[in-house]
Amino acid sequence: MIIMTIELFGLENIPIIDGDSDISQIIKDAIEKQGCGLKHGDIVLIAETLISKAEENFIELDDLTPSGFAIRLANESGKDPRLVEAILNESNEVVRVGPNFIITETKHGFVCANAGIDESNVGDGLATPMPQDADKSAREIRESLENAFDEEIAVIITDTQGRAFRFGAIGTAIGCSGISPIWKRVGEKDLYGRELETTEIATCDELAAAASLIMGQADEGLPVVIIRGFNAFDTLRNVDSNIKSVLMPKKADVFRK
Repeated sequence: MIIMTIELFGLENIPIIDGDSDISQIIKDAIEKQGCGLKHGDIVLIAETLISKAEENFIELDDLTPSGFAIRLANESGKDPRLVEAILNESNEVVRVGPNFIITETKHGFVCANAGIDESNVGDGLATPMPQDADKSAREIRESLENAFDEEIAVIITDTQGRAFRFGAIGTAIGCSGISPIWKRVGEKDLYGRELETTEIATCDELAAAASLIMGQADEGLPVVIIRGFNAFDTLRNVDSNIKSVLMPKKADVFRK
């Protein structure tokens, strides 16, 4: 019997990022200091807050003047009107409003709470929206690390998001490079020899959820996680990948009809 294993470990020595920083260099230095290296097929997962902060993508809430619509949504949701204005600025559409949440479609096409804006792990009065282009950031970091370590790897940018019909949040991929976000297994056989007809696996989301266990949500201080030993890396290797293929168009989304 073949026993498959997978290894996850957080990168230590990642400093607190508060301004313009070279994330690729920071990760390279942390890898070298930790002595873990990078190997063929490694997947580097990076929390989106780290990307936004390094790209100086901050929202200063005191600079925002809430509109009448923002004030109305703030009253419905119980949120700070300034934060609601920021949510609206980052959104294409408001989908649902409830106690302490506003579900929107972001400018990137993600449907999530509060347009993915994060108020944790930033200074007072600040918030971080999603990275402007997480796929681009992932690609640039991947190419830099591949050049530095001379190995084929993948990079995934992660966020923490909730799910319909379930309590609790999980790690989710919002950008990727070097690996296809969807593993299409149609045509393969199951254990009984039946051909799979519709099976597609959101692999990058599964990897992001696994990494989230290491990253944590409080003061763990491990915003970069390496996954080693994922045996489908070569199958899913794709230097032209992006996260858009996982986004369901509105017309196909039965929960928004």
